[in-house]
Amino acid sequence: MATIETTRTQTTPSEAPAKAGRLASFMPLILDVAVPLGIYFTAREAFGLGLVPSLILSSVIPGIRTVASAVWKREFNGLAGLILAVNVVGILLSFVSGDPRIIIAKDSGISSVVGIVVLISAFRGKALMTAGLKPWVTKGDAARTAAWDRLLSSSATFRGLERRFSVIWGAALLTECVARVIGAFTLPVDTMAWLSTVMLLAAIAVATFVGGGSTADPMEKMVAAEAKAA
Repeated sequence: MATIETTRTQTTPSEAPAKAGRLASFMPLILDVAVPLGIYFTAREAFGLGLVPSLILSSVIPGIRTVASAVWKREFNGLAGLILAVNVVGILLSFVSGDPRIIIAKDSGISSVVGIVVLISAFRGKALMTAGLKPWVTKGDAARTAAWDRLLSSSATFRGLERRFSVIWGAALLTECVARVIGAFTLPVDTMAWLSTVMLLAAIAVATFVGGGSTADPMEKMVAAEAKAA
């Protein structure tokens, strides 16, 4: 009789902390960005709610996290606050109507808010894009996370790269905003109806490519070297 063996995949003690570390490093992005977006699209697409009710529902968690951080930690949760600000701007812009060119241009208001806030955060020492950058560089590894923290406190070069990452993203979004406004009033409406989306995707692609090559990659090498040395 043939013996059938079943191989079970088990999590070793060393793998469990690594997985927990990766989850913890991505938690700000999950709670402050992914969950609100999921609520928004579920409300809009699955339940057919209007724009304003969907934005209000998706603002609940960022609003709670922003207030809780201010009350109990005495600090401002930049990522949650940014999502909340974007939703508020979206609600205000939803009441803009009339000229189709103005309707197209109004969407640039959200890009401008995000771009401006990201740029301000970079120069105030609380770079917002770090919430997305750090998990990718450290990969949830405890040694790499400790190396990141040491470099952030001791290396001016490392802090400059961290700041540059947010500057690149903020500049890309602000450029997209200006380009969309110019296009809304100079190009045919039918053209801008699809080109505005292309502009946003292009801005994200440029920021990802430039930010990755000029900041994320060097930072990852510095973190790896620091972790190895430690």
